[in-house]
Amino acid sequence: MAHMLNYNLAVPDVDDAGVLSALVAEGDELDVLVRAVDDWSIPTPAPGWTVAHQIAHLAWADANALSALRTPDAFGAELGRAEVEGSGYADKAAAAGAAKPRSVLLDEWRAGRAELAAALRDTPWDHAFPWYMSKVTPALMAPLRLMETWAHGQDVFDAVGVAHRPTDRLQHVASLGVLGRALSFAAVGLPEPADPFRVELTAPDGRTWVWGPEAAAQRVQGGAIDFCLCVTRRRPWSETNMTATGEDAQKWLEVARVFL
Repeated sequence: MAHMLNYNLAVPDVDDAGVLSALVAEGDELDVLVRAVDDWSIPTPAPGWTVAHQIAHLAWADANALSALRTPDAFGAELGRAEVEGSGYADKAAAAGAAKPRSVLLDEWRAGRAELAAALRDTPWDHAFPWYMSKVTPALMAPLRLMETWAHGQDVFDAVGVAHRPTDRLQHVASLGVLGRALSFAAVGLPEPADPFRVELTAPDGRTWVWGPEAAAQRVQGGAIDFCLCVTRRRPWSETNMTATGEDAQKWLEVARVFL
């Protein structure tokens, strides 16, 4: 399971950025792809995970998010399971889901993701509820679910040899990547560098997305798609077109992640 830290975001009261519609669109795009794949036993880049495992994982995580939002006390049992099972927690759940008939799993994933999107839409954007190792809000859960849908979707696109067309929805994934810098260093036992960072990414439409002060010495530049592949650990940064200026910036791209 992707264990998240609390990103301590100052979030708006409403979904001004349209992240919920982006989340729905990301799921729908992956749905079109997997609907066209008859054999869900095809292996994906994740060791031991087939297409069915990837969809089962997404369906399970959506169900857990819905449980955490609606019945936080009951969700505590899931947190207990995660602690007991450790590194095998997500694998076990994915295997259980992957064993279901393709049509059943597809229906479950569709119904679950629609229900979660509706629940997030109907909840105050700053309402805190429990999650793994943190508390989250709909303002954070929506981009987190989008990020996971995109990243696990990338595994499926890679598995079936179809190009994963980049869209402006990547801005939400990239924002989490930038916000996850402290997590990235903490995950490998390093303190977060004190110096500010500048991130400049070329969006799919050719615009530039920027974060951080313009004069920062630590700089990360490249295509938004490559940055997102890097922070979701789908590609090592050495296999992307990302460039890093400054020792801390280079280290960040080596260890970058948006989950533990």
